[in-house]
Amino acid sequence: MSSNTPLSRLTAALEATVLGQPHVIADLVTAFLARGHVLLEGVPGVAKTLTARSMASALGLAFTRVQFTPDLMPSDILGTNVFHPADNAFRLMRGPVFTEVLVADEINRTPPKTQAALLEAMEERQVTIDGVTHPLPPPFFVVATQNPLELEGTYPLPEAQLDRFLMRVRVGYPEAASEMAMLRGFHQREGKPATVDRVLEAPTLAELQLRAARVTCDESILSYVVTLIRQTRAHPRIRLGASPRSAQAVLAAAKARAALRGTDFVTPDDVKDVVPSVLNHRLLLKAEAEVEGVTADEVLKQTLEQVQVPR
Repeated sequence: MSSNTPLSRLTAALEATVLGQPHVIADLVTAFLARGHVLLEGVPGVAKTLTARSMASALGLAFTRVQFTPDLMPSDILGTNVFHPADNAFRLMRGPVFTEVLVADEINRTPPKTQAALLEAMEERQVTIDGVTHPLPPPFFVVATQNPLELEGTYPLPEAQLDRFLMRVRVGYPEAASEMAMLRGFHQREGKPATVDRVLEAPTLAELQLRAARVTCDESILSYVVTLIRQTRAHPRIRLGASPRSAQAVLAAAKARAALRGTDFVTPDDVKDVVPSVLNHRLLLKAEAEVEGVTADEVLKQTLEQVQVPR
């Protein structure tokens, strides 16, 4: 990818701020290009919120962060109609969901009723309050975070909610060199948070998303994706394999990854790159596999190795 394209400038700006997480940045940008949403999963302190905030800043989009807690209500996210005596009428007080980039921090800390408040917003990019539908400002992009290790006081996301996320991205610890550079930057900024400047304009964002949707895909790639999806259903460790909608998600992400690489056609490597993050939250393992410590990522790795790559 040329160093002077809009996407290369976006990637460079993010990598200069969020150090040591190139795969996270690639998946985040891929999901945005594919008009999807992202669930960032990692322990506290690995820059999940910083990554989302930096993405919003680089795109020049309105950014809202909601800290999800056990007492959070759906109206706290969507908004509510409030009666104004002076006008003798109800007016909508819009909630934080009316934004362009919504960060749902620690989304698994709030009850299912509040988690479900995001379902319509994420799928249809609109919300319904008291029977009235309100469109959300485009491009509406949700980045949720959760800690996979802390289970006490949490409410695991149900499959229907997980399926609304195009990708679940694992955020781990950076390498030693990146961690050293991170600490050096913290020292040089005198403890102030890292910032990133806007690198893209609004018309460019819509154009990039449209360009990603129009990336060429050969029939052999479509067959490859379908074979991978069907193979997950036949895997002996899987209780519930990937759905037909999962195939669409893989294809959309692969096209976006090709656009990120600067090409106008999908390759098998594009599919391989996105399959783990697109499918790792869409598979249900058998009980015995979970007892043995088998993970969805391991199953997907085996599946990618078993399915023949188109030539």
